[in-house]
Amino acid sequence: MTRLAVLGAGSWGTTFAQVLADAGNDVVVWARREEVAEEITEHHTNHSYLGEHELPASVTATSRIQDALDGAEGLVVAVPAQSLRATLSSWREQPGLASGLPAVPVLSLTKGIERGTDARISEVLIQAGAARQDLVGVLSGPNLSAEIADRRPCGTVVAAPSEELAGTFARWCDAPYLRAYTSTDVMGVEIAGAVKNVVAIAVGAASGLGHGHNTTASLITRGLAEITRLGVALGGTRETFAGLAGMGDLVATCASPLSRNHRLGLALGRGLSIEQAVAEVGQTAEGVATARAVADLAERLGVDMPITRAVVAVVDHGASIEQVTTALLSRSVRPE
Repeated sequence: MTRLAVLGAGSWGTTFAQVLADAGNDVVVWARREEVAEEITEHHTNHSYLGEHELPASVTATSRIQDALDGAEGLVVAVPAQSLRATLSSWREQPGLASGLPAVPVLSLTKGIERGTDARISEVLIQAGAARQDLVGVLSGPNLSAEIADRRPCGTVVAAPSEELAGTFARWCDAPYLRAYTSTDVMGVEIAGAVKNVVAIAVGAASGLGHGHNTTASLITRGLAEITRLGVALGGTRETFAGLAGMGDLVATCASPLSRNHRLGLALGRGLSIEQAVAEVGQTAEGVATARAVADLAERLGVDMPITRAVVAVVDHGASIEQVTTALLSRSVRPE
């Protein structure tokens, strides 16, 4: 059995710990709170995120990062994007961790762009966690955690700097209900996973306003065009965005009521403020903080991203959803 450490005990981290265990690995979860770690180890549940769902017996947890990393042959990171750098810095203050993360493969599940630096999550792991660039990979796909927790079939993409490392990551999560495809387009997979959350807020808001399938289909399609433009400008491969990590993840996140970013958009469309919407969702919706970082990247590269700009106008500058919808629909005529 491969010993793997999952760093983060939220809904996605805990669910992915189950995937890893079902694939035959020995899994330890690092939880920020001691009581969560005890619950996972002693009762095999995480009520805060997964309710009564029972985890495999081979999943244990600890709130001590040293214990989680000790003997780990691989790491899976599921810490929220905007707190990852601070979390990594705090770990490096612990005895024996000053030099950073162990020199083992590191797979990021975190989807987002860091505000203030516009850094991708893999870059944060390398910069703040001293992870080796040649050992860092990313995962993205239509992977709603609630459905995976119920062991419903799905696909995903694991991208790494080499095919060999991507294959290693795919073997980690080779559970009966999850099919992992491999890629070496780390940039494309990571950008697709981050920006789709921003588009999902816009789609959810349109639904909350009472618009129909024509509107949401238009936003999803044009949202994919935005994601592709940015990803290619950054060096991603265009084909990535037509696959599971691009279109697949975008459709799942935009269309499902299980998506936190979609639910947040719905709340905004119903007239709630951004603060009220965040409180109603109750869990991290990465698209809120990521929108500004994505818009900054796009502006620097000269990439046109009107949907992203519209979301920024709402979540950062207090614009009304109705004003944003009108602005999107009144854009000048241009070729598709």
